Order: sequence, then C-alpha cells, then structure tokens
Amino acid sequence: MTSTRPGPDWLADAVLYQIYPQTFADSDGDGIGDFAGIAEHLDHLSWLGVDTVWLNPCFASPFRDAGYDVTDYLTPAPRYGRTEDLAALVEAARRKGIRILLDLVAGHTSDRHPWFLAAAEDPADHRYIWSDRQVDGFVASPGSRPGWYRPNFFDCQPALNFGYARGSSEEPWRQPVDAEGPRANRAALREIMAHWLGLGVAGFRVDMAYSLVKDDPGRVETAKLWTELRDWLDRTHPRAALFAEWGEPAAAVSAGFHADFFLHFGGDDHGLPLRSLWNNGGGTVEEFWQQGPCYFEAEGRGTPQTFLDAWRSAAELTEGNGHIVLPTANHDFSRLAAGPRSGEQLAPAFAFLFTWPTLPAVYYGDEIGMRYLPGLPDVEGSVLGPRYNRAGSRTPMQWTPGPSAGFSAAAPERCYLPLDPDPRRPDVLSQRADPTSLLHTVRRLIALRRAHPGLGTSGGVEVRHAGYPLVYTRSGRYLVAVNPRREPGVVRVADVLGGLGGLGGLGGGAARPLEVQGVRVVDGELRADGFSYGVFELG
Repeated sequence: MTSTRPGPDWLADAVLYQIYPQTFADSDGDGIGDFAGIAEHLDHLSWLGVDTVWLNPCFASPFRDAGYDVTDYLTPAPRYGRTEDLAALVEAARRKGIRILLDLVAGHTSDRHPWFLAAAEDPADHRYIWSDRQVDGFVASPGSRPGWYRPNFFDCQPALNFGYARGSSEEPWRQPVDAEGPRANRAALREIMAHWLGLGVAGFRVDMAYSLVKDDPGRVETAKLWTELRDWLDRTHPRAALFAEWGEPAAAVSAGFHADFFLHFGGDDHGLPLRSLWNNGGGTVEEFWQQGPCYFEAEGRGTPQTFLDAWRSAAELTEGNGHIVLPTANHDFSRLAAGPRSGEQLAPAFAFLFTWPTLPAVYYGDEIGMRYLPGLPDVEGSVLGPRYNRAGSRTPMQWTPGPSAGFSAAAPERCYLPLDPDPRRPDVLSQRADPTSLLHTVRRLIALRRAHPGLGTSGGVEVRHAGYPLVYTRSGRYLVAVNPRREPGVVRVADVLGGLGGLGGLGGGAARPLEVQGVRVVDGELRADGFSYGVFELG
C-alpha cells in the first residue's frame, strides 16, 4: 500500500524553527549549547508563535561533520545531555504546544560507529558498501578487511548499504536492494525511529534522504524504500511527520515524505529557485552556481519569476499529498542577513515567507537579523570549498547584549564558534523591548498567518505583479505586496488588480490593513516604499 494522505492535521498549519544545538543556548558554561539550554528558552519560541522545532543531529558522534557522523543513534552526545534530558525537553516543549523533530542521518554513519568497526574486520559483513578493488571515490579499509569502502559525504562517513538499483557482474559490491545488508539497514531505520517516537518526538527531518539506494535512475528504488517506511509510520505512529532533505519537493512527496524543503541544491537547477530569492553571494557560495541577482536585494535587479515557476510546478505535483517548506536559511546555507543585506532590510522577506502557501521555516537567529559571519575557521567540518564555510551560519544565538551575548556563561573565546564582533549586533532582549524591531515584526506576521488561515498552505494564490513590488492575492480575500529593494515601487491598481472587489478602498476603508509597513494606495496607485510590505483584507 502507498499512502497518499498529506499527514497529520497539525502539519498544514506548522511554523517551523530550526535549532543548531551547539550554538543555541549553553546551560552549563562549557561554551557549547545543550538540551537544558534549549528548554530554558522555550518561552521565546512560544512567544514568537513557533510550534515545530527541528534539532540538528544530537546523537553520539566524534563531530568530524558537526554531528552528521553518528556513532550511536540511540544515545545523545554527552555535550548536549542524557536521554533523560532530551525526553525532558520534548515534554517541556509539548506542554507549550511545541513539537520536536530530530535529524535522522539515514544514509551513513561515522567510521567509528560499532557497525563500521565490525565491518572493517569482517569480509562477510555487508552493512556497508565494500569493493575488493580500488574504485574511484572509494576509501581504503582502515581494518584487517581488505578492500575499499564507499563514503556518502566526507571520507569519515561510510555509506550504509541500501543496495544498488542496477547490478553488474563485474562489480559484485552492487548488491540488490533486497540483499541481507540492505534489509538489515531498513529494519534499523524503523527501530531508530520507533525508539525516539516512543519518547515523544513528533517526527524526523531526514538528512540526504535521496542518497540511500545507489545508481538509482530517477531514484525509483529510493522512493520505494521511503514509501515502505512511510506506510509503516502511518500504521504505527499516524501523528508523526517525515521531512526530507531532498531539494525536490515533488520527488520527495511522491516518495512518501510529508514535506520537503526548497534548498540551495537539488534538482536539475541545483537549487536555483531558493537561491534566486535569497542568495546574494555574501555567504556560502558554490563555485559552479550560475545565477543572476536574487530578488530580495536592495538594488532591485532580480526577478521572483524563477521561484514562482518552480513553486507552481512543485505545488501542482504535491497538492493534496504533501507540503513544500520554504526556509529563511539553514546550517549549510547563508543567513538572510548576508553580505550587504542587513537586518533592517529583512521585513519584506518575512512578509513573503508568512503569506506564501508554503510551510515557513525560520532558522534560529534570523528572527532578529543575525548575520552570516565571514572569515571563520574550519570547525567540525564546516568548510566545503574556497567560498563555502558553513560556520558563518552557525554562530552563537544572540540573546542579550554583553561579551557572550547571553548564549553562555563561558568567556567568548571558549564558545563553540566566535560571536559576531559587531557592537551593533542584534539580540533578543533589546528587540523584545522595541515594538518596531524585526523580532516583533516576525511575531506579528506569524500571528497574522494563524489568525487568517487563507494566508496559509490551504489558500489559493494569484500573482498580480511579478516585479518590484511583488503583488499577489490569497484566497481571493487578501492582498499582499512586498518590495525588498531600496527604491520605491509603484503599480497601477486598475492594471494589476482590476476585477477584484474592495481594492479601490485600499487605505480608505473598503480594504482593511492587517499588517503594513510602507505600503499605501494613493490616486489609484499602489505605492510601496523601499523595504516595505503590506497585507490587506479585501472588503
């Protein structure tokens, strides 16, 4: 059986928040964030309006890839606390109406995982992919077992064997998907998921979900694997959700996931839809990326059409079956405030995020405009290329003014990563005290989305003007305009909004302003100041 339902009812209205646990909040003064630190700041998330939190991997690990190299899937890393501490966090969050998702590293382990240490000594062990001759990309065995193993990302992350879609008599390591090793790994995934679901987590974000079955044209066999797991999940834990790191929502949802993210990679266009919105070249950049100016830039040289076309295609293919997630950033990709884009320019981006029919995901600190910090050292595998250092998006959360920003009682030099040295850096405490701050803007927009379901995932959308400003209607009842450039933007109401009732009264009573910064209708024109947005309910 293949499940086609979109998942638990809570998912359609979810507001996601991603926490990088190393740098969110340190409760014990060792300079590294932990479960207790997260628990101490649940009030911030509740006040903000977040109801679903995704934690980056928190399992036992040597941290050569910041926790994405797991040595024990059933035990938290001591730096974060014990299993009891994680369970306490999950329960404390539940009492505040917040669900916790864990990050499941499904395609590989650490090369120090007991499974791999055993396999490196036993030629009969097929938990991983081994060749008896050197193959391009394979890594020499570290044990008594002769041969080479296939990594999944870094060399220290051996690929778990889920089989090959295409076999070859000349390459006997290409085992079929129903061989003993692949079957054991599929069973292990179920056991790991059942363990944590039994402790109250609400589901998982699956790392590199597309990568399991190798040489898999169209990822057909990988999709079968996840569909099988989804069917098991529906039977045993119907309130749980599976989010994919796939970067192709249509493919991931058809494979059984409840939701997938637009990412900076994925698909034939290598993540161009998301990058065409946010990427201004001021943070993490792959050398092979090809793109023009992004839409959300002060100079106003971009276009939203690249994103709009990709979203429309994905939405048509996922409608009724799953969801598309639009993130502000993540642990691998630049923050919104990167390069020349400052926190003062971000309000239109959040207005778009919370009024577009995707699931919104806020990366920790983006709600106050924390910036991508360039020039950091390589920490736990953060550097992927000459212009690609992920550490810049992983710096400590800025809770208060002061040397360690309220992140830790440790001195700044003992913190996991350097803090932003800018004396004007934003912090939660200061922005809580300022009703005009970005933090309050984000909170109001989340509340607006919840108060008006027609602005959420279920309401229709019609783009009326794909320029500066971007103007669209939601559910035939709401008008949204966002202008992320420095210069004002103007559109004639009759040209782009003709035929919709109540528009002539924008700013005059027939259309009610719900959340507006710098947008108005004057003399038949919709005028948007620089870095402005407006959300109106039509009369």
